[in-house]
Amino acid sequence: MAAQVKEYEGRRISGKLEENIRLLDALFQYDATLRSKRIRVRGVQEYDCAVYYFDGMVNAELLNDSIIKPLLMVKTERTEDSLSGFVAKQVLFASEVKPQADLAELLRAMLYGDTLLLIDGAPDALIINTKGWKTRSITEPEDERVLRGPREGFSETAMTNLAMIRRKLLTPDLCFRMYRVGRRSETQVFVCYLESLADPVIVKKLIERVQAIDMDGVLEVNYIEEQIRDHRYSAFKTTGTTERPDIVAARLLEGRVALVVDGTPVVMTVPYLFSENFQSDEDYYLNFLIASVNRALRYLCFLLSISVPGFFIGAVTFHKELLPTSLAITITKLRSGIPFPILTECLLLLLVFEILKESGVRMPQSLGHALSIVGGLVVGEAAVNAKVISAPMLIVVALSGISGLVVPRLKEAIIYLRVALVLASALFGLYGFIAGLLLAAIIVLDHDSFGVNYTVSLHRADFQSLKDTLFRTAWHRMIRRPPISRDAVRMKERREG
Repeated sequence: MAAQVKEYEGRRISGKLEENIRLLDALFQYDATLRSKRIRVRGVQEYDCAVYYFDGMVNAELLNDSIIKPLLMVKTERTEDSLSGFVAKQVLFASEVKPQADLAELLRAMLYGDTLLLIDGAPDALIINTKGWKTRSITEPEDERVLRGPREGFSETAMTNLAMIRRKLLTPDLCFRMYRVGRRSETQVFVCYLESLADPVIVKKLIERVQAIDMDGVLEVNYIEEQIRDHRYSAFKTTGTTERPDIVAARLLEGRVALVVDGTPVVMTVPYLFSENFQSDEDYYLNFLIASVNRALRYLCFLLSISVPGFFIGAVTFHKELLPTSLAITITKLRSGIPFPILTECLLLLLVFEILKESGVRMPQSLGHALSIVGGLVVGEAAVNAKVISAPMLIVVALSGISGLVVPRLKEAIIYLRVALVLASALFGLYGFIAGLLLAAIIVLDHDSFGVNYTVSLHRADFQSLKDTLFRTAWHRMIRRPPISRDAVRMKERREG
């Protein structure tokens, strides 16, 4: 078979069955999964036909009951002018039958699990929906578990994922637009949005960027994400991802656009705002009071994670007068005998922490827990007792690392910012530390996502703008949607008293 299905666009099949059979057999001569069956229909009118499909991609029971048996047992008198129309409307029992003469479309359909029915004398073939490949059952995503709320997550099948989104939003306003990406993989990509809420400029921009992708294959949403996102080399994400249909539905209700890629359970959403990094799935399923406390804690943990090592190095190295006298003396005593400079010590500990974290993720679950205990407690305690590292630095790095785990969506940015602030503090003291924080703030303020400013939710200091950013207010007070939506009003304002 040729490398690309697109090479056959515009080419039509022949009305002669033998020529079509030779063509398909030649195209898939090295494919051991191709299956075919020739059938002689002996009804009121006799004719030959052939069924083509791929083993493992179709539902065998559906194939037998909806196609082969009706063709072998047909007794209906033909009333249609077209032979293929007669078979489609009066013979087959399948729920979806589509006539098609374009060879490229026939190949795409068969490669995606449909069955082709070639009829001698008919200028077109029939595409019959018999998809039936095995899929993973719907389970809760491992990385997005919640204590309260829906337990279902996306699977690797795009149609299943679209159905899960549709089940959350029972409105004809929900749009699914399909495109193919990848010259060889021909991966189906679906752009999902609510027409009355999504900004058409954002929808158009996303579609244009997706259609501009020219690569061999797309196997996961990150293949597309890296090519269409704004600020490609920034550590701050400008596109959101999730494996939960309830999160996608909630973002669509706020005027965002989702991108569903066949073959992966991860769905991308745009635009993506900075405040979304601190939002959790459970914030909207728990009481707003506890949700607000948890969200404020995430902001605090983010600041602690990026700033504690740098501030410690800057204060101990250049500004000891800022520390309480007893604390400064204690730190000096505990650091006596340590063979490494404070910068080297900090960078080594940060490296070891990232190694332990990565190995804990990649190892089997049972071994990962044991590795974390051994690496974090036993090795750390032994290193302090052997005076390879100091206890204050171990505490600082541990606090920074644990705080970073509270905000997993910013893990890339945290790693880079933490190291950058450590280096700035080691070179210029707290002046470099403050300059680094200001530079990071400028970078965040300068970012945008599909034409929407990255911090648009923080631009205004009024209650309605901040109601779902630094904290979450009660649902009856969340009257307006984020400013990215075409329709700003979420619910009617409630009159109290």
